[in-house]
Amino acid sequence: MNKPLTWTSFQVVNKLKWLIKQHPSLIVEGQKIKPKIGHAGTLDPLATGLLIICTGKKTKEIEQYQAREKEYTGTFYIGATTPCFDLEKEIDVRYPTEHITKELILQTAKSFEGIQQQTPPIYSAVRINGKRAYDLARSGEEPEIKAREVELKEVEITRIELPYVDFRVVCSKGTYIRSLARDFGLALNSGAHLTALCRTRIGEFRLEDASTIEGFQSQVQ
Repeated sequence: MNKPLTWTSFQVVNKLKWLIKQHPSLIVEGQKIKPKIGHAGTLDPLATGLLIICTGKKTKEIEQYQAREKEYTGTFYIGATTPCFDLEKEIDVRYPTEHITKELILQTAKSFEGIQQQTPPIYSAVRINGKRAYDLARSGEEPEIKAREVELKEVEITRIELPYVDFRVVCSKGTYIRSLARDFGLALNSGAHLTALCRTRIGEFRLEDASTIEGFQSQVQ
């Protein structure tokens, strides 16, 4: 599926579950069969793009799909940060950018390629003692999140028009592009946050082959 902007991944799952349940094939002896359905990898509400949906017996393979290599495109805003590293919250701090050149941006992008330790955002679905980090953060706590090993296989800069920098990233499971935005800003001796993000590939599955909510709805009706 191509997840729409502002939708949560769970909203997509719930919408598809409702549509599937309306299909006549799921009514047996007057009773509706409850379909199993789940997604293989969360996308933030402000991100768009590829969301793999598993149904029926395929829900047992969700972890296999989650583990596959992923590709994203998006935009960093250089010179300012937000508490959640994207546009969900307002800018909290601004930083100097006069020293930032095209060459520095390109060199910095290359420096992120390879295996590294990355700390997820406090506004994320990471579990800490059984609770989601974002729930703790929204209640006023500052959860301590441990860094995890990730691999950035490709970090390509596709456009530089400061304060905006467009990119393409190929990465391993568990990589947070919002964290990459934070770390990218720090590496530039400045600050940065994410203003746009689209997941374009998961393993061999590509966004151009994905269905929209409207397209799927027309197929099952």
